[in-house]
Amino acid sequence: MLSWGVVAAVLAGAVLHAAWNALVKSSGDKPLDTALVHLLAAGLALPFALVAGPPSAAAAPFIAASLVIHIGYYIALAGAYQHGEMGMTYPIMRGTAPLLVALGSGLVLGESPSAAAWLGILGITLGVALVGLAHPGEALHHGKALAFALGNAMTIACYTFIDGIGVRIEARASGDVWSYVMWLFVLDGFAYPLLVWWRRSSDGRRAALVYAQRRWPLATLGGAASIGSYAIALWAMTRAPVASVAALRETSVLFAVVLSTWLLKERFGRQRALGALVIVAGVVALRLA
Repeated sequence: MLSWGVVAAVLAGAVLHAAWNALVKSSGDKPLDTALVHLLAAGLALPFALVAGPPSAAAAPFIAASLVIHIGYYIALAGAYQHGEMGMTYPIMRGTAPLLVALGSGLVLGESPSAAAWLGILGITLGVALVGLAHPGEALHHGKALAFALGNAMTIACYTFIDGIGVRIEARASGDVWSYVMWLFVLDGFAYPLLVWWRRSSDGRRAALVYAQRRWPLATLGGAASIGSYAIALWAMTRAPVASVAALRETSVLFAVVLSTWLLKERFGRQRALGALVIVAGVVALRLA
């Protein structure tokens, strides 16, 4: 059974994840803001990484593998946003991933969810779809966006497994997870910004620098929220089943919608209200599993 402390921590991390995604959603240049968040997160993580010291030799290969998988994640993310709206692709990516983690956790981690845990995971997945997809059938008419989003869900599941195993190895070797988390953020913070930079023309790069000068204070807050969100999730994976943590983390979609309703004045509606109730039921089922 998940403790309330772990549940509360992961939900707090989901709020942080929603906060930096709401920042990206509110921007005029979503790829550039995403790149800024990752780059500034690397800068924020560096002092902590130096204090924490290098990760253990046993965990280092998992960080390397995670970095490679994250490159695929960024490519698929850019493709999904290029061919479809964030409001359609983001819920597909984030809602499908925990289901894939649950399906593979028995084989990869030896952690088969109980019946109650399955109810919770399925409830959160369904709730995320209801909250995030205002018109579920619309995705079928955007084949490339749907393909990139589903491919990215598989990528998210892969790095969840890799980091879940790696952070447990690090915790056993050093007694904490911080060197793993901070070095992962430091090393991962450059791939997507370089991809965004490479894809822009000379004029686009000059405009990006001007944009970054204006947006960096908010992006710094987003980077801090990104670090906090994933650090909490990885810490929780050392104390609870990875599939349950992965599902709880995706409640960020609900919090993102709440923030969008509050800050961006988007409509909430009955479907999203129903989805919110289904997510809450899923969380309760995971807590009781």
